[in-house]
Amino acid sequence: MNESPGVVDLLGVLAYAELSAFLRMAEDAADFAPTLADRAALGDLAVAEYRHFQLLRDKLAALGADPDEAMAPYVEALDGWHAQTRPGDWLQALVKAYVGIGIALDFYREAAKRLAPPIADLVDEVLADQGRSEFAVERVRAALAADPAAAGKLALWARRLVGEALSQGQRVAAARPELARLLVESMAEDDQAEIGRMFARLTEEHGRRMAALGI
Repeated sequence: MNESPGVVDLLGVLAYAELSAFLRMAEDAADFAPTLADRAALGDLAVAEYRHFQLLRDKLAALGADPDEAMAPYVEALDGWHAQTRPGDWLQALVKAYVGIGIALDFYREAAKRLAPPIADLVDEVLADQGRSEFAVERVRAALAADPAAAGKLALWARRLVGEALSQGQRVAAARPELARLLVESMAEDDQAEIGRMFARLTEEHGRRMAALGI
């Protein structure tokens, strides 16, 4: 295996993130979707997440890494995040799929910026939106148009999702030094300014998503 341990760590956490997203979206579709059309649409997005998982699993195997071993260190953290952010209704499920999962994937996208093109291209592919934004934005904005009072509660929910996602990212990076090095590679270890700019970018993307939802 020629790739650095950090690359295997990144692909491992992404693989489990995609597998988890597939399982949770499928569960949310069954539990909360108000119509069969909504259930099918969210199911389609879940299938896209599973295909991303397959790409990452296959790449790990091609690199000579055991996919299960590469994913194992992240099971507790990611399962914990999903347990702490279990949606209570359809709108919360949509906001989680768009805002919560979105900022978590942004964090991994930052790490991938410093990778060589073959791996970076794969990460870009599996982090592609796949219609998640359009699906969530359309339905949330329609619901808020019918019930504007729901916006406040959804905004609080979104802030909770993001806070938990960032805490999860920090825990994962702290537990896996090789993964953390991808975030600070090519910069001084004490370059707090660059780290601050990274989190500013994450916050900016979060603000853009919130604005798109109308909350």
